[in-house]
Parts: sequence; structure tokens; C-alpha cells
Amino acid sequence: MSTTAHVPATPPPAPAQQPVTSGLDRFFKISERGSTVAREIRGGFATFFAMAYIIVLNPIILGSAKDMYGHQLDGGQLVTATVLTAAFSTLLMGVIGNVPIALAAGLGVNTVVALQLAPRMSWADAMGMVVLAGFVVMLLVATGLRERVMNAVPTGLRKGIAIGIGLFIMLIGLVDSGFVSRIPDAAHTTVPLQLGGNGHLHGWPVLIFVLGVLLTLALIVRKAPGAILISIVVMTVLALLVQSVTDLPGQDWGLTVPQWPGNPVSAPDFGLIGQVSLFGGFSKVGFLTGALFVFTVLLSCFFDAMGTILGVGDEAKLMDERGNLPGINKVLIVDGIAVAAGGATSASANTCFVESTAGVGEGARTGLASVVTGALFAVALFLTPLATMVPSQAATPALVAVGFLILAGSVRDIDWADFTIAVPAFLAMVTMPFTYSITNGIGIGFISFCALRLAAGRGREVPTAMYVVSAIFVFYYAMPALGLT
Repeated sequence: MSTTAHVPATPPPAPAQQPVTSGLDRFFKISERGSTVAREIRGGFATFFAMAYIIVLNPIILGSAKDMYGHQLDGGQLVTATVLTAAFSTLLMGVIGNVPIALAAGLGVNTVVALQLAPRMSWADAMGMVVLAGFVVMLLVATGLRERVMNAVPTGLRKGIAIGIGLFIMLIGLVDSGFVSRIPDAAHTTVPLQLGGNGHLHGWPVLIFVLGVLLTLALIVRKAPGAILISIVVMTVLALLVQSVTDLPGQDWGLTVPQWPGNPVSAPDFGLIGQVSLFGGFSKVGFLTGALFVFTVLLSCFFDAMGTILGVGDEAKLMDERGNLPGINKVLIVDGIAVAAGGATSASANTCFVESTAGVGEGARTGLASVVTGALFAVALFLTPLATMVPSQAATPALVAVGFLILAGSVRDIDWADFTIAVPAFLAMVTMPFTYSITNGIGIGFISFCALRLAAGRGREVPTAMYVVSAIFVFYYAMPALGLT
């Protein structure tokens, strides 16, 4: 009788342990995008401080203009409207769009509202046209036309637009800090900018900026976590110390003097909310002129946001293998809501801010960073004096550093051997800083791309949407010559 030894059955392999993630992580896809909650929070703070100047600047631009009746908007109410709309729009972008893009009153659009619309109608009429522009943006998203336009942009031109935005925000940083300044027209020179205020660097504010740039870049080189936010905090503290110790006359800090406010708490004034007349402006200027006003606001909002979304999305590595941003319709619909919301609150159209790249530079990859930025704007409703304590010279070094990072990450991806894409990309990237406009850079890039592809006998390779948009830009640039502005 033989016996066989009993061999115990091999136990089944233990199931692979899945990483434990929180509901917050799953909702915002934080780990999936290679980020952490800490990075998102730091990114949200960095973006807020980089764009907090809008709390001061937007009320100055809108409050300095008068409508056709001689009425001016109240400064305190404008601060509330600016902050409230930025908080709402940015929170919405974080929760619905899930991208690290903050929104606030768009520079350029608010100038159009203040200098072109308001003088020919009432403020309520002008803001009504902004609301209508927002509705048109949402209609374009709902029909898929806006996404079709964005997807029609070739990769090389997208990279050129991203680089242009990088150069543009770098120039914003240099100008807002006082490192470079505009030469007055009285100088009768063709050179538009100069070093410092009179061709030389002088004063503590500029020194704070220079030290901030060096500190930011040094921390980035050392791969220090929170490099941009650390620089902003350190340079703000240094600016406060310098201002309290020196307090010398002639120190040009710009809009924000670094002083601890006597009363950091202020009550918001919601008096401008809902002061809108949707169609009143058409009775003042006529249907054609009114439609052109709406078109002007629409064009600026549409392409400023488009360039920023592409640039920030590319820098944050959120694009898919075809160079498109997944879930972009949600991002675009929030942008349309932000335009309309800006008009409804009299804050002017809200749009995506290129300063969001400051947060991306901190590692932000999800909408949680936008939620943090939006929450800080909400807090600023009651702490506006504290929120505006950070001088431009402490925040703008982030823009210079991020401008370089965008350029370094995109320039190698352009096919410089193909002039039909290299030249439009080049024109887009240089036009943005030289004209101080994202929209102009996109327009020149689109038009030159279509023209060069046609000249090379490759016109069939150009998507129809590119031809349509380029024709719109040609009409837009020809409007003054046609007497339509």
C-alpha cells in the first residue's frame, strides 16, 4: 500500500492593494494627475497673490470713467463687485471645470467697457451688453463651435500661443513691478519702454522685485517645494519692513503700498449687484453699433480665455495625446458664465487669468487650487485691506519665473523647419507682449497661418474653422477703417 503525501493547496494570491484615496482626492483627481493636496493649496495661494492686484486695479479703471449721463461707479461697491465675481467664477471653475485656472475681471475688456461703451450709454446699459456677450459665449459652447475652433488650432501654433502668454506675463511682471516703464509720448521717441522710471533702476521697490526674482529662481533651481509662494511671503515681509523703517518720499510701490492696515476688516457693499439693462444700450447707439460693441467684448473674452486655457493646460500637462484638454466644454461653459456674471455685478466681464500659471508653477494640477483661490477671494470680501497689502514687487517675480518655465517647456515642440507653422507661431508669441494683448497675438497667428498655408499650396490642410475665425479677425482689424467703431 502506497501513500501519497498531502500537499496543501496553494492559497490564492492576495488582491493588489489599491492606494487609499480620500473623497477629495477622487473628486478632483489629485493623485491621478500626479499632484498632492499640499501642492494644490500652495498653488491656490500663489495664484491669488499673483492676481490680487485686480481688487485694486479694476475699481480704478471702471471708477475713473463716466457714462453718457456723467455718472461714475462707486469705488467701494466696485471692490465688492470685483471680489465677489472673482470668488464665484473661480470656485465654479474649480468645482465644475476641475482645472487650476482662476478668473477675475479681464484687463482690456474693462477698458473697452469704460472707454467705449459707457460714454455712449448708461452704466447699466454697458453692463447689459457684457451679459449678452456672456450669453453668446455660452451659446457657442452649447453648439460645439467654440471647442471646434480650439481643436482646429495646430499643435505648433498652440505652443507659440503658450510661449506668447509666457512672454506676455513676464512683461506684465516687469511693468507692474516698475522694473521697466513706458516712455512718455512727450519724449518723442520710437522706443516704447525704458529701464526703471527714468532709464535707471533706483528705489527700494525695484530692489525688492530684483531680490524676489533671484530668490524665486534660486528656489526653483533647488527644486524647493513652494518656491513661488515662499518668495511672495518673504518679499512681502521684507517690503513691510522696508516701508516701515525707511518711509522715504518718492518710493513708487504702484497701486499697493506695503503697510499693515489700521483696520483689516471692511464690510462689503453690494449696491451694484443686478444693476443691468440688457437691451437699453441698443436704443442709445442703434442695433448695428450695439451689435458691434457686443462683438468686440465677445472677441476679447473668447480668445483671451482660449489662449489662457491652452497655455495653462499645456503648462500643467493636462492635454491628451492629441493636444486637447479633456472636459474642455465644462471649462468653456464656466468661462461664459463668468463673462455674464461680471456684467450682472457691474465688475465687467470675468475671464481666465494668465496669472494662474503662478499656481501651476507651484505644482497645481486640479480644480482644488481654484477652489482655494476662490475661497481666498471670498475671504477678501471682508479683508480687502489685508488682501491688498502685498505689493506688486513681491508678487510679480512669480510671473517672470513662470514666463521662463513656459517658454522652456514649449519652444522645443515647434517644428521650426516648417515655416508655415514656425512663422505664425513666432508672430503669435511676439505680438502678445509687444501689443499687450493675447487676442492680438492669436489673431495675427491665425491669419498668418492661413495665408502661408495657402501660399505654400497647402490650403486644404487648414481646418475650415481656422479660415472662418481668421476672416472674423480680418473684419475686426478692418472695423476702424470701415468706420464701424
